[in-house]
Amino acid sequence: MPVPLSTIAREWGRIGCVGFGGPPAHIALLRELCVDRRRWIAERDFEDAIAAVNLLPGPASTQLSVYCAQRVGGRVGALVGGLCFILPGLVLILGLSAAFLAEDPPAWLRGAGAGAGAAVAAVAVKAGVDLIRPRWARAAGRRGPVIAYMLLGGIAAATVGPWLVLVLLACGAASLALAWRAGAVDSVGPLPLLLATAGTGGIGALCWTALKVGALSYGGGFVIIPLMQADAVGTHHWMTDAQFLNAVALGQVTPGPVVHTVAVVGYAVAGVGGGLLAALVAFAPSFVFVLGGADRFHALLRDARARAFIDGAAPAALGAILGSAIPLATALQEGWQWAVLAAAGVALLGLRVGVVPALLAAGAVGTVVGLAGGPLP
Repeated sequence: MPVPLSTIAREWGRIGCVGFGGPPAHIALLRELCVDRRRWIAERDFEDAIAAVNLLPGPASTQLSVYCAQRVGGRVGALVGGLCFILPGLVLILGLSAAFLAEDPPAWLRGAGAGAGAAVAAVAVKAGVDLIRPRWARAAGRRGPVIAYMLLGGIAAATVGPWLVLVLLACGAASLALAWRAGAVDSVGPLPLLLATAGTGGIGALCWTALKVGALSYGGGFVIIPLMQADAVGTHHWMTDAQFLNAVALGQVTPGPVVHTVAVVGYAVAGVGGGLLAALVAFAPSFVFVLGGADRFHALLRDARARAFIDGAAPAALGAILGSAIPLATALQEGWQWAVLAAAGVALLGLRVGVVPALLAAGAVGTVVGLAGGPLP
């Protein structure tokens, strides 16, 4: 029997409110709800769904939440569940954007943002390292191409931010071509051709940035950071480096998908309306992919061409996550921020402290600096 929409709204809204910690936390909460507690979805189907959404571009945990809601409530349930998963964090991050991007925020708030922003590069490194471990284990015997794709993604993230999506697609296409030459796939099929245009600024450019985040980025999470940073800071000057670091930190300390960061960029362009528009453009592809293709997930998993493509695009995305740490770190302006970054690196990578506690502690240090009249970016 279909699950009532009121139940979907309540349960997916709860996950949207308490889902701190990014995709691993979201997957665990969805598994606990749909597989363990309610037994709405078989464990094998849930595992297959995780594998399938990782073959798709865009935010995987959002796509998984939409898929699970569709399984228990149909298409309407998918819309209700997906929106209830996204909206709590979106409302919170827009409210925080209004405070942090105000024309003249108080010194303690500027300090909090500067402190949390200083730790963001360390968070990027942790995210990349955590994701690389399982892929490295699976790549035994064919690690040469994986290393090459990771290096290309990392270099692109550090140097050619707006064009990173082309590098990810090119790595996927190269992997697919190699699989074809080796006889692992019958044909390569039509390869995607993307004409990346920066636009002239304003709403059109904002929509293009959000579209790259939601529909053209493999790896999700931190791989979206170099895509947004180059557009928001370097190309269109919507934000300063310090404000962008604040945006990334806000995306980490608020519940729900990390892709919420794009709403902060949208707020910087056109206020609340810009934030909502950016979120709409970024999240819409997830609904389209799942609503249009959830019944084909098993076929996608069996498609050798899809797997060959992701064998190139995914390592490049992981390299891009690590590479994003370079522009994030070089955006720091004050000496004490470098000390915070070093401490955050030790805490996250050495002591295995969680991301949210580490960012909150870094923000607290910045608050003290701000209240004491220390230098702020």
